[in-house]
Amino acid sequence: MPKHNAEVAAVFSKIADLLEIENANPFRVRAYRNAARLIQGLSRDLGEMVERGEDLRDLPGIGEDLSKKIVEILETGHCRFLEQLEKQEPPALTELLQVPGLGPKRVKALWQALQVESLEDLAAAARAGRIRMLPGFGEKTELRILELLTAHLSRIPRVSIAQAAPVAEDLLRLLRSVPGVQEAVVAGSFRRGQETVGDLDLVVTARLDSPVMERFVHHEDVAEIFAQGPTRATVVLRSHLQVDLRVVAAESFGAALHYFTGSKSHNIAIRRRAQGLGLKVNEYGIFRGKERVAGETETAVYAAVGLPYIEPELRENRGEIEAAALGKLPHLVQEGDLRGDLHCHSAASDGHDRLEDLAAAAQARGWEYLAITDHSRALRVANGLDPLRLRRQMDEIDLLNGKLRGFTLLKGCEVDILEDGSLDLPDALLRDLDIVIGAVHSHFDLPRARQTARVLKAMDHPAFTLLAHPGGRLIGSRPAMDLDLPRIIRHARERGVFLEVNAQPQRLDLPDIQAQAAKEEGVLLAVNSDAHSRFDFDHLRWGVLQARRGWLEKKDVLNTRSLPELRTLLAQTRR
Repeated sequence: MPKHNAEVAAVFSKIADLLEIENANPFRVRAYRNAARLIQGLSRDLGEMVERGEDLRDLPGIGEDLSKKIVEILETGHCRFLEQLEKQEPPALTELLQVPGLGPKRVKALWQALQVESLEDLAAAARAGRIRMLPGFGEKTELRILELLTAHLSRIPRVSIAQAAPVAEDLLRLLRSVPGVQEAVVAGSFRRGQETVGDLDLVVTARLDSPVMERFVHHEDVAEIFAQGPTRATVVLRSHLQVDLRVVAAESFGAALHYFTGSKSHNIAIRRRAQGLGLKVNEYGIFRGKERVAGETETAVYAAVGLPYIEPELRENRGEIEAAALGKLPHLVQEGDLRGDLHCHSAASDGHDRLEDLAAAAQARGWEYLAITDHSRALRVANGLDPLRLRRQMDEIDLLNGKLRGFTLLKGCEVDILEDGSLDLPDALLRDLDIVIGAVHSHFDLPRARQTARVLKAMDHPAFTLLAHPGGRLIGSRPAMDLDLPRIIRHARERGVFLEVNAQPQRLDLPDIQAQAAKEEGVLLAVNSDAHSRFDFDHLRWGVLQARRGWLEKKDVLNTRSLPELRTLLAQTRR
């Protein structure tokens, strides 16, 4: 029985794709897409909500029909409506939809024109040059489709860290409930906060008589047992995620946790440092000859090689060991450092909640401010605001601010950067906003020089404040634009504007390396939720992880400032 929100969200996304292929009512398609997005980002478990008898219709955008389908999926593991849709369409369509970057419209066009029956057939058509002959495709698109297919057919499945999180948390609850278990931690790329996870590594300490291994391999989510022994097991879950369990002695817990957290490159560098000190490092401890000198904690492991503790998010061998040796490790930003959120959508565009509800949810988190930044008119699919509707919203915010105490809604807009680099709304209106977020939502395939010039021009607008999701990527489905990001970062410094670390799990944009580069250039970054409902504020967990991987400290993050400090910085961007 599916228990995780990600599985329900995947069903709704698939329904939306198939409905779009059938040219169903766009509002119906959007209802399923919005529901999938809401469920994917929901911090609460739908299964637990149903068990408690909570009304799912209280969730934004979830009506009677969607509520019943969610319960059906949770209780039966199936969705009859999806099965009906799949029966109406050729099997090849469902298979093609699995390829990231091939949306429903392109899938339908390819199938109708080429009558392909599998991914391999489509790859063969691309290699034969048949796709470029279709209207609206061309040689460049054909090559891109072939690249996507090749990567998809050969890749090891990976899921976003947000999708892996509820699975990891369920497994930890199981393991910690087993008699004799003392500690249980998720290691690997998940612990390092990587954007996607290929598998989960669990490290456990337990008494010798603990039944932890039997409980683990017979967990209801396990689909296949690859290996099982007294101290290690490997299984594959029904979600196709591989999970490795290691049971170690308490005296080796720190060494094992360090070893299985990685990264491989970081571990190799630590081993070399240890060798220079006459020590040997492995998953059982640090040894001088046969004598164990450390291993019970990670702090002791690092201390044995003359280093302070290094946070997991930094362990990529990108200078963290040298910084640790010099006492120059960053004091990484934490979610509690945030004083507000500068990117949020309301029901006025493609969000789900009213201004009052968003303000109440933000204030309940202890924030001082929240910027309302609905889409501008160019993004019609998101019901973007024209000048008249935006002006009305600004008046509504002023009225609401008159009632709020100790909290402020900031007036903003996520304004489309048009193909020529101009912004989508009149200058006079933009000047009256507290914050202007520029964003690219179209023409992602412009050549590098044109794409870069487009963004640079937008940043030079006198009212420009912040560049949202700078690369424009959607992890697993759309690559980043061909953009000269080092030049964009330098220009942000010269112009005095800001960049975003977008916390949506499918974006996480800027990536960590570029975020670190921006920090080194002295550019402030805003860690924003890009919320489309009050529940999406929980996405900030992933944005902060991304910021930490980029070495960001509290001082490097724009929205760790108090409201007066923030207003001063925002005012300095105006020309």
